[in-house]
Amino acid sequence: MIFDLVVIGGGAAGFFGALQVAQNQPGSKVIILEKTSKLLTKVAVSGGGRCNVTHDCPNPFELSRHYPRGERPLKSLFKRYNVQDVVGWFSERNVSLKTENDGRMFPVTDSSQTIVDCFLREATRLKVVIETNKRVSKIVRSGENLIVETAARDKYMAKKILLATGGNPQLDSYSWIAELGHPIIDPIPSLFTFNDADKRFKDLMGIAVQHADIKIQGTKFTESGPVLITHWGLSGPAVIKLSAWAAAYLHQQQYKFDVHVNWIRTKDDVCRRQLLDNKIVNPKQKVFSNPMYALPHRLWQRLCELSEINPSRVWNDVSLRDVNRLVENLVNGVFHIAGKTTFKEEFVTCGGVDLKDVDLDTMESKLTKNVYFAGEVLNIDGETGGFNFQAAWTTAYIAAEAIIS
Repeated sequence: MIFDLVVIGGGAAGFFGALQVAQNQPGSKVIILEKTSKLLTKVAVSGGGRCNVTHDCPNPFELSRHYPRGERPLKSLFKRYNVQDVVGWFSERNVSLKTENDGRMFPVTDSSQTIVDCFLREATRLKVVIETNKRVSKIVRSGENLIVETAARDKYMAKKILLATGGNPQLDSYSWIAELGHPIIDPIPSLFTFNDADKRFKDLMGIAVQHADIKIQGTKFTESGPVLITHWGLSGPAVIKLSAWAAAYLHQQQYKFDVHVNWIRTKDDVCRRQLLDNKIVNPKQKVFSNPMYALPHRLWQRLCELSEINPSRVWNDVSLRDVNRLVENLVNGVFHIAGKTTFKEEFVTCGGVDLKDVDLDTMESKLTKNVYFAGEVLNIDGETGGFNFQAAWTTAYIAAEAIIS
């Protein structure tokens, strides 16, 4: 049987593209081929099992600024299909989304299964064929059609193909795509946490500071926001966002680098003046027992320890040298990073199919007619917070629009 569309990849972009084509081109024969035994894996595990569907950022220009790779093309794509469109699509299928304080959007059920069930239900309604354990190994042309061949030698003839295989850390997993003539930018990790070589804060795991600055030493890479101390090092939105923007640089450094943390987002001279003022105002107050800057008690104590301030000492006994050491630890704490921790189920890649060989108005290959791309297989990736799913929905929609035209 000849299919109107073969979708390669049973993830977010693959399903969304397949459903768009099946919905808007009634009677079309659409099949999804998934290489594993599971469908919509990232959808199921994202957001701690809640599925961070998108981000409340309706302005296309503002939205595109959250993508270290793909910002420029996404500006125009988001004008055509953006956050409001995604919210509307789910609403039409009786799935309501809610917005949290940080802008992340989740189903009101707080369960990713709601999203998974919505896709599977729609696929059934629209008679989209789904086959699992179908690892594609080759695409060849046969006259006006294309033949998709799997590793098990199954063959599917298609008028058009949507490639939505997602990201993969192994370059050889893209080999059959490269055989179409598409250069592959080496896939490397994005969105990861930092492993602290010294583990000086290991016993403070779970402590978070909501407003901190973190900077990679010797670079311009810096971010602000929540920083979380873990048993392996540093995590939290600011750290993970920083890892996305500095992904290529950190890969070059083999994930050995220093970061500077400003726990109070205050300049050193201002901090020094505030500490000296407190020394005058509260001379008999124990430094160790009375955290400043609303810092968590145990973190403040650790910074005092690192500044060699004895737990029994009062402010009146603190020398200028002590103050300077405390200033340094508050505004310029140094962490020696050796390695990263990546959440494998939510692995996001920097790299993939080079955008220069894709017509970004249609998502069609410039090299192989009737082959389209969507999602993370492309060299597009965003910060954490629903941005990668939004790119998947948008590119899949644009591709589907072109496929049915």
